[in-house]
Amino acid sequence: MSKTQPYQPLLLRLLHGANALIGFLAILSSFLVYNTFDGRFGKFPLPPIPKIIDIHGTFGKTLLLAIAPLFALYCFHIGYRRLIQPDSFHKLAQLPKPIGWYSVHRIVNTIMLLSVTFSLVSGSMMQEKWLPNGEFYHIWYNLHLLGWLVLVCCLAIHLLMSIKVGGFPLIFSMFSWQYRPEDSPANWLNTIRDFLRGK
Repeated sequence: MSKTQPYQPLLLRLLHGANALIGFLAILSSFLVYNTFDGRFGKFPLPPIPKIIDIHGTFGKTLLLAIAPLFALYCFHIGYRRLIQPDSFHKLAQLPKPIGWYSVHRIVNTIMLLSVTFSLVSGSMMQEKWLPNGEFYHIWYNLHLLGWLVLVCCLAIHLLMSIKVGGFPLIFSMFSWQYRPEDSPANWLNTIRDFLRGK
């Protein structure tokens, strides 16, 4: 591995990859649900997909019950430096210096986690019959739409900021399978034990 190439912890890469994959499928299926049943703000002439609501719900529940909690736990503890810091808003004044862009990246990362949580909670409050029945007025559905809209915007900014602060080497580093000896999965159990003990 090149010494100049950014290195990302293996656990981060695995959790980030799983979260990104299922999240992307949830976003894509959410658009197909909207396009099939709603379309008030515009739609594409796509053929309806049978059981698209169930498919979208499966991705959402996978995120809610399995992947997102683990990723959030990692981000708010081990990976907290990638999230908003006490001085992040203050450092925005230093744009266009690198520290300013890093602060934007951290703020967007935090908003993304919050918007995912907001979207998953609002989606879990919905009933499957609302959209097939044309009931678009329910507050939880509109909050769910808002959450996914914020998430998509944050995702776009997240990718742009990743390129801005680290370039394509940073993007490519998230797809690398190489890891340092101290980052081996064999050490994860001890790391978890130390974390639970507060070390």
